[in-house]
Amino acid sequence: MQSTRVDVISAMKETRAGQPVGRRSFGRRINVSQSLIVGQIALSLLMLVAAGLFVRTMNNLESIQLGFNRENLLLFELDARKAGHKDPEITTFYADLLKRFSAIPGVREATLSNESLIRAGYGLSLSIQGKPASGANRLSVIGPGFMKTMQIPLIAGRDIDERDQPDSPAVAIVSELFAKVNFPDENPMGQHVAIMARPGRPPRDMEIVGIAKDVRYGGLRDKARPVMYIPYNQGFPRPERMTYELRTAGDPLRYVNTVREIVHQADSLVPLANVKSEVQEIDQTINQEIIFAELCTAFAILALIIASVGLYGTISYNVARRSSEIGIRMALGARRGTVVKMILRQVFALAAMGLIIGIPAALGASKLVSSFLFGIKPNDPLAITAAVIILLAAAILAGYAPARRASRIDPMVALRHE
Repeated sequence: MQSTRVDVISAMKETRAGQPVGRRSFGRRINVSQSLIVGQIALSLLMLVAAGLFVRTMNNLESIQLGFNRENLLLFELDARKAGHKDPEITTFYADLLKRFSAIPGVREATLSNESLIRAGYGLSLSIQGKPASGANRLSVIGPGFMKTMQIPLIAGRDIDERDQPDSPAVAIVSELFAKVNFPDENPMGQHVAIMARPGRPPRDMEIVGIAKDVRYGGLRDKARPVMYIPYNQGFPRPERMTYELRTAGDPLRYVNTVREIVHQADSLVPLANVKSEVQEIDQTINQEIIFAELCTAFAILALIIASVGLYGTISYNVARRSSEIGIRMALGARRGTVVKMILRQVFALAAMGLIIGIPAALGASKLVSSFLFGIKPNDPLAITAAVIILLAAAILAGYAPARRASRIDPMVALRHE
């Protein structure tokens, strides 16, 4: 655009006087180009910091200790009640399916629950030996061998097993946090907990037969909550849609067709829904964080490439214009290393101006996404430091090639050309 506005008469006069054509125009082009490069560097830093924050958030979520083993675990849902199964036959139907799933070659353990641990969680009102009712606890309805299948360690007592039937005494397992909150100064084992079963009916009394380690219940971002586990087949709550958990040897998705065939043989009207591995389910809960991390990383790489290409072009253009000056310096004894340092100083100057603009902008913009972060602060020093190092490394790589080429200029050729 600047070339189209060159004054031809003035350019011809400059040429006759022995001056380079359009020196001012060339100077303006360099200033505009350098300004664009500084802006690109600042934008690149902003994107790199955002990518670092979201990548660290994703890593923090993925590295959370869940309290159970997420690997080699197949999840799927069955709703026999929608297919016409009624009480009490529906309990037998679910139990028979559980036995058939357990017999599949390669299935090490199998159990069921009303919801998966990551998506589970509804409150319950309970009373403990005359203590005030509390609604801060969570209830999970589970099948035999749930703790063993999910690999949740038991601190004391036992797992729910085949002895817990509809006509046997009602029992419950509580989490470690449940025991600390509700039994701070006594042993919960053997204690009785009463929960409100249905309006107008007396509370349901259950004996605590086990204490389990705390797990992430209801989401990765949520803190551990007091949880009580009760058998699904003891009358409360009545079985509705159930989630089966199968611990497999190897990839759990390889067993989907076998599971589908077993369900079809038992009742072709029962739908098989939400088939996935536990790893997939956890990834779905942090899908937003994964998308943010991938998009910001992609845009950061793109911005970095554009800034590097622009910086390379600007420095190369400047080296070409200063060929005679560089030739004279080398003719007077300047070493190649000195020439390289001279060019790289310009690169560092542009990068420094970009960082001066980009760092405050990144610090301000990071506060806008603080609600999406987990386990880190918006002004995370590691993310900012990594972004600065990556940007400086890219700037050095982009500027080194023109600097190296400048150091190899033949002084005699440059002077003859001038």
